Amino acid sequence: MEQYRYRPLRFYMICFVFTWIFWIFAAVVSKSANDDGISALLMLLGLTAPAVTAVITVLTSKNKALKTDLKRKLIGFYRIKPLSIIVAVLGFMVIVVLSILLSVLVGQSLEQFAFTEDFSFSVGGTSALLTILLAAVIEEVGWRGYGEDSVAFYFTWFTESIIFGFVWSLWHLPLFWIEGTYHYGLKELGILYVLNFLIGVIPLGFLTTWVYVKNHRSMLACIIFHLFVNTMQEKIAMTPQTKCVETIIIFFAAAIIVLTNKEMFFEKQHIGNLLDYKEERKTEKGTI
Repeated sequence: MEQYRYRPLRFYMICFVFTWIFWIFAAVVSKSANDDGISALLMLLGLTAPAVTAVITVLTSKNKALKTDLKRKLIGFYRIKPLSIIVAVLGFMVIVVLSILLSVLVGQSLEQFAFTEDFSFSVGGTSALLTILLAAVIEEVGWRGYGEDSVAFYFTWFTESIIFGFVWSLWHLPLFWIEGTYHYGLKELGILYVLNFLIGVIPLGFLTTWVYVKNHRSMLACIIFHLFVNTMQEKIAMTPQTKCVETIIIFFAAAIIVLTNKEMFFEKQHIGNLLDYKEERKTEKGTI
């Protein structure tokens, strides 16, 4: 069977168009007194755009290998290397701890080592916890279901991480105008915090790529990591100023991950060959 060729430009254009249309309408509705949860519904529809696009793209591809790949990434528990996920989770905990400790140098308090009583945002009456859960699952179905692979099919994982990081960052832009969102709160604080979020997403993409590839392109592994990161960002009482420090720490963490996994990030054997499972299984004995 002829090797399937991914179409990243088409995929991301569809994702952006549908996500941004729903989210722009959500921004307008969120400022209305008669919202009644409509903005939350529009946000959910926008959130699902990458996942729906990925699933439809795969199912209509007429390529058996691509369809099997999606299934294995979603329910292939054998792909997961538990120790690598533990390392990723503990690593992000270290990032949070270092960020809080270093934030003391810029006048922040050690009282940030505490859990918040509630979440920092709510959209249209929908709980932030539900939003975080949905985001972790739905986003990963889209990004890992097709989006990340569509770029990695043509580039090394290092280059792919840079490209995807920028794309993922820009995808969030309309959220800064939807009242009640975490992102809207950042915009109210000032442009510095908006830029910090947008910039911080890029090195975070390297961490997620590491989790993804080390777990043999497991969507489940990325869902676990994404959910943990989102929860930590909300439930640990870090100030916006500390999250600026955190972005710097994440950049250093990403650099360390790349330098200690150069073979993974710069190898080219997977380019044009992502769906070759025989080659993938040859590497399953690799280290963390």
